[in-house]
Amino acid sequence: MSANVSPVAIGVFLVLFLLILSLGFFAGRFRQGNMHHLDEWGLGGRRFGPLLVWFLLGGDLYTAYTFVALPALMYANGGAGFFAVPYSIVVFPLVFAVFPKVWKVCSDNGYVTAADMVEGLFRNRTLALMIAGTGIVATMPYLSLQLVGLEAIFGGLGLHASVTVLGHEMDVPLLLAFGVMAGFTYNSGLRAPAIMAIAKDILIYTTLIACIVIIPAKLGGYAAVFDAVPPEKLILPPGPPNSLGPQFAYATLALGGALGLFLYPHALTGLLAASSRDAIRRNAVYMPIYAFMLALLLLLGFMALAAGVREMPEFADGFARFGEIYAVPALFNYIFPPWFVGVAFAAVAIGALVPGAIMSIAAANLFTRNIYRAYIRPDCSEAHETMVAKIFSLVVKAGALGFVTFFPETSVVQLQLIGGIWMCQTLPAVLLGLYFKWLHPTGLLAGWIAGMAAGTWMAGETGFKASVYNLYVFGFEIPCYSAVSALVLNLAVTFIVSAVLRAKPAGGALAAAKAGPEETWG
Repeated sequence: MSANVSPVAIGVFLVLFLLILSLGFFAGRFRQGNMHHLDEWGLGGRRFGPLLVWFLLGGDLYTAYTFVALPALMYANGGAGFFAVPYSIVVFPLVFAVFPKVWKVCSDNGYVTAADMVEGLFRNRTLALMIAGTGIVATMPYLSLQLVGLEAIFGGLGLHASVTVLGHEMDVPLLLAFGVMAGFTYNSGLRAPAIMAIAKDILIYTTLIACIVIIPAKLGGYAAVFDAVPPEKLILPPGPPNSLGPQFAYATLALGGALGLFLYPHALTGLLAASSRDAIRRNAVYMPIYAFMLALLLLLGFMALAAGVREMPEFADGFARFGEIYAVPALFNYIFPPWFVGVAFAAVAIGALVPGAIMSIAAANLFTRNIYRAYIRPDCSEAHETMVAKIFSLVVKAGALGFVTFFPETSVVQLQLIGGIWMCQTLPAVLLGLYFKWLHPTGLLAGWIAGMAAGTWMAGETGFKASVYNLYVFGFEIPCYSAVSALVLNLAVTFIVSAVLRAKPAGGALAAAKAGPEETWG
């Protein structure tokens, strides 16, 4: 433990943390169904109403890593970090317009994953396998990042006990927390994070309101906060001649983030758990409230700059261990009394376990339906299928813990960067396939391969350290988010190859996918 340990903060943290975790074990009784069916374990029986979906999506998208890493991005890089605000605004009109149809196709046909839907639309198991594999691989580092955020919270509390595993230190508090998460996920499935998300959001809102009122007041007001930020961090600099400049990069980051966000398996799982298309539409209307909350959350990075926490000797060890991610825990320790530090850290810690549970469930759904049942044991019973999903969810959690233990944090962040690029490449098969019936599965596969290769290559050219890659067209510089550049190539290849092959249309398109405007949007 560090010298900054507060028994009061630790006590409050443990009481709230354990109380909310206990909800996960009892959540299986909520709208109880047959937990031997994957629909019930992995999607909550598709019976979550608008309010519960609201909390579930909030738990899905606003995570511990969001709470500590995005303010850390503002702390380190300034206003460029605000790209997360426009993309969280842009994404919800997309959800309103497109995802009710995704829900209807999946609900009508009993599909549990996006890969299920793709296989039904195009009758192509290889394409479905690629979509499933992309989702599983991209989810692993995303889940690992929740552990990075959770580690920073435990560090802020001064909790640091470790055991040596194969020559690497594994944090005992982290191991215990994820052991408990494994238990309630295995027992209650998606109902556990859904119920826990209600308590988590209450704590998050309480913490955020305290942050935006109390912290600026103690630092001399918002004017003093912004005065303390170096001018170059407040705005995007102008671009050089013959370049679209950082403004274009900023716009593509927002666009790419919006396009990829709900393609992630955990986000789509939250939507498919809804009881109706109307529940999704209502959430798309009201979810921008979370975008407003995110904008306020990002300002914590500027507040940490104004407070000067990095220069304070009591936080030197934390910054040395966690880097800029430690800015928010240090700020909380500096500003708030110990009892509220416990409240705030409990909110962020639950913000790691709730999305972590959803991610492991979503990855387990993909493995079970689109790999195990499709290729290994097609004739397995529903009970056996669900058992395999439960076991694989444990494997995913163990894998994420292994990532954090055996690989440096920079490797996890780099893998997450690649994951975002990869998920965008599933957009043509998952979303456009619902509207462009003439797309050929071979064309979609060719586009996916081209996009994956190009996106990975561009990220590799930056040393896997940057999400923006500079393209040059006749000497003109176009700084663009690699996911968007790769998606443009993906779409071009998909449409060209499909146009060549469309003389024989891909058979088996679902009748549900051919729904007219009245059926789709009514």
